[in-house]
Amino acid sequence: MTATRYLAAACLFATLAIVAVADRAPRDPLAGGDCADCHVSSGAVEASTARVLQASQERLCASCHPRAAVASHPTGVRPSMTAVADYPLDWKGELTCSSCHEIHGRHHGGLRGDKRHRDFCLACHRDSFFQRMADGGRSLAVSGHLDAVGLAGQPALLDPYTAQCMDCHGERGDAQVEVAGAANTRHRGSGINHPVGVDYLKASGYGGFRDRAALDRAIELPGGLVSCISCHSGYSGRHGAVVQVAARGRSLCLECHDL
Repeated sequence: MTATRYLAAACLFATLAIVAVADRAPRDPLAGGDCADCHVSSGAVEASTARVLQASQERLCASCHPRAAVASHPTGVRPSMTAVADYPLDWKGELTCSSCHEIHGRHHGGLRGDKRHRDFCLACHRDSFFQRMADGGRSLAVSGHLDAVGLAGQPALLDPYTAQCMDCHGERGDAQVEVAGAANTRHRGSGINHPVGVDYLKASGYGGFRDRAALDRAIELPGGLVSCISCHSGYSGRHGAVVQVAARGRSLCLECHDL
């Protein structure tokens, strides 16, 4: 390669690299939008009412992140512990999406502050909160959300929430990792686990199941599939605890199974 061609190729490579970096640079997806889409007062005027939103943060954020709060740290609740200034509550004193995430600016959606993983959690929670869990809180300290990527398009064999649960709990749902403290015995014994990845609507066609519309709202069926999060809650003081359904005189099993 001649010196001229080499120089031209180098310049082209550098230009492409700059464009690629620019494309990867964090952008504010709210830039250019109308503040009044979310805020009662648009712009920077009337600061007292600008903090009041047109709807709950969960509903507003869900317009772009529709499944983010399905299996995640609770939001829209008043925290039981003392509020931390670095992670502000909303005007109602409730924990919201923006308590942990930056909403405006180039780091839209990024975590507040410089603490990450377990240190991020311990900014509000005491260490004893995690010590009570079978895995010492390792599963929760990885992320405040289970991933919803993959729900669009054709249904997969497993929903993405279950796939992530299986990373620690084995291919059959049994706890395979060695952890200190009490063992998770809910899925041990007979060796038979409740099926996951089952299309609930199709299964209902064979009879013996309640109509999906009649199920308790706490029972999630991501992508229409029976999932680990249909019965278990990952983000609670008792990781993996059975979800609480309304007191209607029947057990969790009988919420779905019409015996």
